[in-house]
Amino acid sequence: MAENQSTSQPEELKETAEPVGDLNGSEYEHLLDDYTHFVPAASNEIIQGRVLKVTAKDVIVDVGSKSEGSVPIAQFLSPSGELTVKPGDVVDVMIDHGGESPEGYIPLSHEKASRLAVWENLEKAYQEQLTILGRVISRVKGGLAVDVGIKAFMPGSQIDLRPVRNLDAFTGQDIPVKIIKLNRRRGNVVVSRKMALEQETAERKAITMEHLHPGAVLTGIIKNVTDYGAFVDLGGIDGLLHVTDISWGRIGHPSEVLHPGEEVTVQVLKYDSEKDRVSLGIKQLTPDPWEAIEERYPIGARVVGRVVNIADYGAFVELEPGVEGLIHISEMTWSRRMKHPSKVVKPGDTVESVVLEVHPKERRISLGLKQLEPDPWTTISQRYSVGSVVEGRVRNMTDFGSFIEIEEGIDGLVHVSDLSWTKRIKHPSEVLRKGSIVQAVILAIDVAHKRLSLGIKQLQPDAWETYFAGHNVNDIVHGRVCRLAGFGAFIELTEGVEGLCHFSEIPGYTGRKSDPPPVAVGDEYDFKIIKMNEGEKKIGLSLKAARDEEERQRLGDYQRHAAAATSSLEGFVGQRGSKAQSEN
Repeated sequence: MAENQSTSQPEELKETAEPVGDLNGSEYEHLLDDYTHFVPAASNEIIQGRVLKVTAKDVIVDVGSKSEGSVPIAQFLSPSGELTVKPGDVVDVMIDHGGESPEGYIPLSHEKASRLAVWENLEKAYQEQLTILGRVISRVKGGLAVDVGIKAFMPGSQIDLRPVRNLDAFTGQDIPVKIIKLNRRRGNVVVSRKMALEQETAERKAITMEHLHPGAVLTGIIKNVTDYGAFVDLGGIDGLLHVTDISWGRIGHPSEVLHPGEEVTVQVLKYDSEKDRVSLGIKQLTPDPWEAIEERYPIGARVVGRVVNIADYGAFVELEPGVEGLIHISEMTWSRRMKHPSKVVKPGDTVESVVLEVHPKERRISLGLKQLEPDPWTTISQRYSVGSVVEGRVRNMTDFGSFIEIEEGIDGLVHVSDLSWTKRIKHPSEVLRKGSIVQAVILAIDVAHKRLSLGIKQLQPDAWETYFAGHNVNDIVHGRVCRLAGFGAFIELTEGVEGLCHFSEIPGYTGRKSDPPPVAVGDEYDFKIIKMNEGEKKIGLSLKAARDEEERQRLGDYQRHAAAATSSLEGFVGQRGSKAQSEN
């Protein structure tokens, strides 16, 4: 540019020149050309020259003049001392009127030319609001020092779109900036990265907006990952990728599959132009795995999956990405003693199961583990019979009885009334201990309702049955008063067998409530059986009748003894009479 300016004026002179003296036109033009090469350029004009040679102190540059120019070699040395030019390179220089050069050479300056070019470029960038590149030199008070050809200042508020805490992190980075203030006279330049980013964001947003509509497939960069999803920079506008729209499969946390700075392809699900809100999805780019699910998982099919989660009510099994089935706790084992699914499976286990139900609309599949084995209740009648003795572990106790597991999946109930023939049991814990191994007799088998009735007292003969077999009404029996009631006394006749003696059947009973009971607990007497009901297991006793019977027996014994004595006396008298007669 400078070279063209230096030659334009002589061309005008050529057009109006007249021959002088004895010189013809061609000689005059040649002389005029020689003169123009010596016309010095303005002091603030940049000239492009070609490097001719490099000496120990100078770099000789051809600037299109009859005389070459000279630049001190120090101006072409890097900070490490290496020479940055070689013969043939084109460089920017300007006449240095205050510089020194070897005799015969025009003094030139590369540094001044470079500095002038920088200021010209900065002024153009400032006037036209162009974005230029700068390198952060260091952190300074209130902001950063940025090299944009000269040292510029960037206030902390102009570093980013959001407040920045760690300014030192920018040191050494090349960043885009805009010039927001320039004073060439004072050598002051103020730049802003924030304005450059705002312009870049606006330009990118304008391009993105052209393609932003529901269903559009875009590429973006992950900006941030949260518990509920990730924010994606689509180009000037951010979209939310919710955790439920990342994958058809189960994801514990978005950070498992997404990372800041990662490029992702997403589909626009919703766009609110008024609020600039964009909802994105990744899983929508692939087919919904629940389509045609019934064809892939028919009822009764055996499937293999991985346990991904365990709840109190069952375990979730991933059959394929996006398809999970639930094994309910009741479908894990034929046994009813299951307390928690973790007793059977654990997260990460690979398990085989059977498809029980498929509900595509609800996206639910019910699976079963126990169906892999036959139901033990279907063959229980073949393995057990009523009256047979079995052995099992006491699994659980209730107020009404105890459950005994006789095999995996088969529990029987021993009712509290079937624990003892002889004792009144209020709670099974009086006889049984949880976890103990006991024997029992099968009393009933109900396959339809999966119920098994057991009895422990049936292992021994029925004391009532034995007692009724050996006694009858009018028998005199011995017993002990075991407890009293308002109407009579219960008499223990033998272990487990009791009879009732009403107070009216006890001698001395007055019938007055104020009077004490005619007998006391622990007293032992002989009683007469006056009633027997084997079906209801009731025995009526009478102390009066027993004593009357005892009195009658005593009287009978007395009469028999008296008769015997009379008979003996008569016999003695007869013998004496016969002897006297014989003596006479």
